[in-house]
Amino acid sequence: MDSTQNTQLTKVELLRSLESSLGHCFNTNPVCPSPTPLIIVISGPSGVGKDAVIKRLRESRESLHFVVTATSRPMRPGEVDGKDYYFVSKEQFLKMIERDELLEYALVYGDYKGIPKKQIREYMGKGCDIVLRVDIQGAETLRRILGNSAVFVFLVAESELALVERIATAREEVKHVRNFDYVVVNAEGKLENAVKLVESIIGAEKAKVRQRSAVI
Repeated sequence: MDSTQNTQLTKVELLRSLESSLGHCFNTNPVCPSPTPLIIVISGPSGVGKDAVIKRLRESRESLHFVVTATSRPMRPGEVDGKDYYFVSKEQFLKMIERDELLEYALVYGDYKGIPKKQIREYMGKGCDIVLRVDIQGAETLRRILGNSAVFVFLVAESELALVERIATAREEVKHVRNFDYVVVNAEGKLENAVKLVESIIGAEKAKVRQRSAVI
């Protein structure tokens, strides 16, 4: 028997001796379970750069999946089915509603928009974190559906004044911030700072002892 085998045997004997003195066996399972996939809901007033932040996040994190929304509106020039939206007829969309295939949906200017559950389940099953980009009303609906099982991030410009310069309804929309978990400021010319902060939020959530767990 060589020295390596002797060392291994000694360790086993020591472990058994400790178990005997303590009166129980040591658990070989990890102290902390592996982080579960997150659902991250990103919302905020129009014109604050939600798409830019999400685009940069997707480039920097391979395990992040941006959910493509289904819509009943016609495809516009330059749009790609399955990338910009999943384009379906109104009849198909209504059948999706009947079959409870949508996490959330709304009628917008005469056309339907909704979030397919199947897509979320598929990518969470692969271990991917999910990003949902919705307007503020959509975020309110998702909060009612998902509760605290998802992470809600409110994206704002560098100041409320800057928001007011961009859209007339900004002050009213900013009032909804209390319904979110985090606020991220997307300052002019500092996109990377906003992206890094969202990445830090994801990292902090994955380091929590009590993990969020969404069931879709």
